[in-house]
Formats: sequence, structure tokens, C-alpha cells
Amino acid sequence: MRICLIYPGIVGKGFDSIGQGMDSGWISHGLAILSACAQAAGHEVSLIDLRALKGWEHFRREVVTRDPDVVAITMMSVDYNPGVQCLRIVREVNPDIVTMVGGPHPTIMPQELMDNPDVDHIFLGEGEETFVAALDALQRGDTVPRLVPGTHPDLNRVPYADHDLFLNEWRRQGYDITSPEVAFVPELPSPFVTIIAGRGCRYNCSYCQPAERNIFGREVRRRSVQNVMTELRYLRDKYQFNSFMFHDDCLTEDRDWVLEFCRAYAEEGFTQPFFCQSRADIIVKNKDMVAEMARVGLKGFFIGFESGSDRVLRFIRKGTKRRQNIAAARICREYDITIWANYMLGIPTETKEEVMETISMLREIDPDYYSPAFYTPHPGSDLYDYCIANDLSLIVDHDSYRRNPDEAKIKGVDYEWLTWALKQSQRRLWHNQLRRRLLELQKRYLRPGKVARKLWNFMTRSISPWMGRRAYEALDGSRRRRVHRL
Repeated sequence: MRICLIYPGIVGKGFDSIGQGMDSGWISHGLAILSACAQAAGHEVSLIDLRALKGWEHFRREVVTRDPDVVAITMMSVDYNPGVQCLRIVREVNPDIVTMVGGPHPTIMPQELMDNPDVDHIFLGEGEETFVAALDALQRGDTVPRLVPGTHPDLNRVPYADHDLFLNEWRRQGYDITSPEVAFVPELPSPFVTIIAGRGCRYNCSYCQPAERNIFGREVRRRSVQNVMTELRYLRDKYQFNSFMFHDDCLTEDRDWVLEFCRAYAEEGFTQPFFCQSRADIIVKNKDMVAEMARVGLKGFFIGFESGSDRVLRFIRKGTKRRQNIAAARICREYDITIWANYMLGIPTETKEEVMETISMLREIDPDYYSPAFYTPHPGSDLYDYCIANDLSLIVDHDSYRRNPDEAKIKGVDYEWLTWALKQSQRRLWHNQLRRRLLELQKRYLRPGKVARKLWNFMTRSISPWMGRRAYEALDGSRRRRVHRL
């Protein structure tokens, strides 16, 4: 059968947006794995990625050209509107095309899709096994139920993601891309890839759970280190990647797995830098593990600091404390690990004073990258239910589920003030700016020496803050040539 997979992720960046943002040049692992599964079963698979198209008429022409037997669309909540528009156009092109939807939103809110006559089949949860079974049934002429429950497959038996599915389609649409995925920070040079080592999350944050458990089950399932290493060898041989990122919700929650991976990664001669997601409490409690990860190639952590208020952290059931956030950042600095700081403003019940606590924490942490969001109530989470029960949600359209910090999300929040606070949260203090400039000079001219770090320590401990500010100004712009006078 001819299968056309559709990735609808254009909310925010729009059409023709490959590589125009952090994740706009990444693959959908869900679709890429389904592609590998369907091809292994003998089906012909193609992809339409809306991010690579010029508009809806372009999409219509692509559907006509592919002439598929089956169209399958993945859908997060934020993808609902473009996903539904895709289904409508597919029906107009050929009413006989079988339409399937799956992903987080259909799993959490299946009734919204059940009410849509353009949807033939809804796949819940993980669909690697059920998707192929449905395709085979359709090919035999058998009946497939409209609502298809998911399974929890053995991840060591699931095929590797088909990176070529996306890379070849991007190139076909005219994008001059040599990397299988688009790198997004200088610490991760191209060619760049992403992989997933496990599914699920053991934590209970109220802005996410229980949606995650409803998709992946209560237990975290992880591929064996050997299985992951085999995929990395395959990706290295095929793409000669220079960096990669783990896409797991929290790779570091399994200490034994991480240490085993570090040993295998080093023993097999890998030196490529990588990023992964972690938590402040894990970093603080496992400093030796962090050191080992840094030794073998870890260059950055995505850390969900979320708030600088202990009360707010308790309210969202984060399971961390402000002091742990700050301590984790210090450990990252000790091992030269880049900090990507995820945090939210405008959380229900949060006061302006508590927002300022978050700002003061961020200035102490001084992250390398800021990733703020206005809190958004996502379906399937306990905090979403709290907002609905207390009539707080201002979400009236699925497009508003994106984590953009430029739109009112809930009632009772002064968003004009919060916009000011958002800007303040990303303002670096002068001594942090100076430290960064010195470290930049160190890496550029003195590596691997310690001269710049010693100079920083001398300036902060032995001379006045006024002189430190003058030093920073001297290093900045046209005054840079005057630094020797200090």
C-alpha cells in the first residue's frame, strides 16, 4: 500500500520554515519510526512535512502527486488546526483515501477526533505495532476499528527512526541541507542528529502528568545501552554526525543506565558532543555521574528550573527546590556544561513577588540559553483540570497551546507586567556579561589555559565593582582596544 505520513507542525513558524528555530529542523521520531515499521512490512512510505511547503495549495498538489491509499497524521494539541485542515483537503482530493490520526492529542482528547467525519481511524498511545497491523488488515480487506488502542512495545525491537524520510523530503522541496537534522546551538556542530533512548517519565509534575502516563504507561521503558550504541554506530557510519541530542524526557533519571552508556560511548571511540534533558535534583545528587558524562562528551543540559519560588515548585509538584536549581547550575559551571534554562511565568496562583524570585534565581544561575514560557494549560494534565475547574483558562483555539510567551493564557495574570518581567528574566547582570566575555576570549585565544578564569577571579575579589564595570565596557565594542590600560 502507498502510505503518506504528514507532519503538521507549522503553528508559530508557519510554512517554509525548516531551520528557522530551535526545533524547526528536527524530525518527528514518531513518524520516522512508523515509516521504518511500515517499510519493514512491505509498504511504500512518503512524507509531507508542512514546514517544507509554501502553503495549502502546495499541500493539495502534493497529495494529488502522492496518490496515497492511506494518509496518517501525527498531532500534538497545538497541531490540531493544521492537522484538521490537512484531513479536509485530503477528503476533497480523494474521498477514498483512508485517514488515520495519532499522537498525544488524539490519545488525550479522542472525542474531538471522533466527532470529525474526515477521520477514519484514531490511534491511541504508542502505535508502532497497531499501525502496521491496521495497514495489513486494510490490505487484506479486513475491518479496522475506528478507535485503536495502543500497545507498549519492547523498545529494543522497534526499528530505528528513518531519518532519511525527513532529510530526503526537505531536499526534494529545495532545502540545501546536508545534516540529517538542523543544529540549533554552536556547541552542537553539524551534521547533527537526535535519538530517543526511552519513553515515559517517573515524575509527577502537574503541568504534564498524567498525560504522559496515559500515552506511555506508568513505567519508564528504556532501550538497552547496546541497542542505543548500535544506532549511534549506524548514524555515524551513514551521516558522519558531529553531535547529537537525546530527546528523552529525562535521560538522567536512571543512573546505572547513564554510567553504562558513558563507558560504552568512550570505549567505542565516540567523542561527539551531546545534549540531554535532566533535573536539578538529579544533578545535585549525582555529581559524579555528571562529571563522567562531561568527560565523555556531554556539553549541555536542558533543565526545567520552572520557578524560583519554593511554594510554586511545590504547587506544580516539581519535586525540586530553589536551592537545588542554583546548586545544579554551579555543578554545570564546574564541568563546563552549557545550561539551557526552561522556566515558566504566569503559573496559576503565582504572585508578582514569586515571579521576581524566579528572576533573581535566573540571575544567580546565569544560564547560557533562556527558554521561557507563559504557563499554558495543556489537556490531559492535572494543572489543566485545575484551570478548567476554577474557570481560569483563556485558551479558545488550539493554536494557543504553543508555549509562546506573547499571549494571555489564564485569567488573573497581569500579562502587561509579565511581559516586562519576561524581559527582566533574560537580562544578565554586568558581572555575568563580563564573565561570559572573558570565557569567550579564553576559549578563542587561550584554550585550554586558565588565564581568563584567573583574571575573572582577580577582578571580582580584588578590585571594586566599579572597576569591574569599566573593564566590561572596555571589552565591549569600540573600547575593546583600551583593555590593556586596566
